[in-house]
Formats: sequence, C-alpha cells, structure tokens
Amino acid sequence: MAIWIDEESKILIQGITGKQGTFHGTRMVRYNTNVVGGVTPGKGGQEVDLDGRQVPVYNNMKEAVSETGADVSAIYVPARFAAAAIHEAAEAFDENGGGLIVCITEGIPTLDMIRAVDKVNEFEKVRLIGPNCPGIISPGLDGGCKVGIMPAFIHKKGRIGIVSKSGTLTYEAVAQTMSVDEGQTTCVGIGGDPVSGTGFIDCLSAFEEDPETVAVVMIGEIGGSAEEEAAEWVSENMSKPVIGFVAGSTAPPGKRMGHAGAIISGGKGTASEKFAAFEKAGIYVARDPSEIGQVLVGALIEAGLRES
Repeated sequence: MAIWIDEESKILIQGITGKQGTFHGTRMVRYNTNVVGGVTPGKGGQEVDLDGRQVPVYNNMKEAVSETGADVSAIYVPARFAAAAIHEAAEAFDENGGGLIVCITEGIPTLDMIRAVDKVNEFEKVRLIGPNCPGIISPGLDGGCKVGIMPAFIHKKGRIGIVSKSGTLTYEAVAQTMSVDEGQTTCVGIGGDPVSGTGFIDCLSAFEEDPETVAVVMIGEIGGSAEEEAAEWVSENMSKPVIGFVAGSTAPPGKRMGHAGAIISGGKGTASEKFAAFEKAGIYVARDPSEIGQVLVGALIEAGLRES
C-alpha cells in the first residue's frame, strides 16, 4: 500500500509538450509510472514520445480525463498559467469522481494561489499537492509511481512514510532511511510556499491510516505555525512513531531562508519553538539531518518494530 498514488494510478501531464513536461515525463515513464496522456491547449491530437511510449496529447483536462480515466495530474507549466491549470484539473477530476493534482511550478503569484486553493477546496474528492514542490513518489518492487521531479533511483519500497516542506531534505530523509536498511511507502514533498494545498496533517493522517507505513519522518522549516499544529495533531491522533527535523535553525529574524514561507516574523516560527513543540508532542527529534536515520532506528526499536 501507499498513500494517494500507486502503480495503478493513471497520470496526465499538463504541459507535456514543453521542455520540462517532456523531460520529467520521460523519467516518470522510465520508473514505470503509468502516464496515460498529456494536455497542451491547441496541440490536441498529437503524440509525444516518452522513452518509446507514444502518449496522446489533449487540448484540455476535461477531454483528457474523459478519454483516459486519469486520476492524477502533474503540472509542469509556467507560473503565469499554473493557477488556471489547477482550476481546470480540479473541475475535470470532480466531474470524474475525484483526483490528485501535483503542481511542481514555482513562482506562482500569491493571489493566484489563494484562488486556486479555494477552487480545489470546493471539491471534496480533489487534492492538491504543491506548488513549488518536488511532488510525490510511491516506490514499488519494479519501479513504482513517480509524479514529480525527484530522482527515482534513490528510493526503495519499504515501510517508512516521508513528508517534507523541503525538496532537497526530502532526498536526505530518503537517504537516511536507506542508510539504516529501511525503505519508503510514500514520500511527499508538500513545498514551503505560504499558500499551498496539502499540509503536514493531511499527510500524517493518511500515513496513520496506511497499514504498510509503520513510522513517519517529517521535515519542517522555520516560519509559520504548520509544524506546531502538526505536533499537536500527532499528540492527539498518531499511534505510529514520528521523527521530526526543522531546517533553518541558524536563520536570523526577518531573513527569508529558501522557501517564501520560511521566514521568522516577530520572533515567531523559530526552529527552537518548533523543536520544543515536537518534543512536547512525543515526536522523536533529530537536531541535524545526518541524525535522522539513527533517531528512526531508536524510535522503531522503542516501538517494538525493529530489533536492537
């Protein structure tokens, strides 16, 4: 099992004829991801070659979803068009029973994203991951399902869930699980923009319900209160061990570090506050990314999920 995507998922690529859509679409296909089509307005009826697989192109999402039965969309379109692409995908999936939208694009104007998130929230069975994120991957025994820009080869099917605001630290968390002979059920890069779709609690809740996930690694950042809210949720709802790390501990107040949301304002949102919230909630804390693997081992041993 995994959360939200697996080898049976049917993927559309919005912006498939563009440089990024073709490049990453090819790598998705190489991972055995089931890419069933793509969307580029005005180019319907064409085909795109993705590593030997001829993928049909449609003019719009409604047509693409109707023809293919797709339930996942990966958005690789420029920032000025990305919010409209989210709107279009949300409406098309809602008409077909629901779906997952993964928006990789960065630099989307904040007001555009506010409207896009509001649109997605109108539809109970439509979920948005991103924007400005690496995407989501569920490793399988022979490839898997990769919807995004992460390097597939670093992943391995296993029993640890990963959720992270940071793309590169998602990869470090994967490397840390591999260093202690553990693999992943699903890895979700939620992005660090101030306005986005799926958050920590959404992912933690899904991992809690997934029978194959036995523990979760959660990577936060300075700024905002999402980590504190997630910690409170963990303390009240999570039965599985959670290992937490917060990036940006050396950032001075008022200095943006990395993502647009990673800024300490008015003395709030510091790494120390977030670490304290983690500890209060019973989350196993790694103070350095290089410690994640060993902290994970300790948590698994304490939970009776691994021998010492």
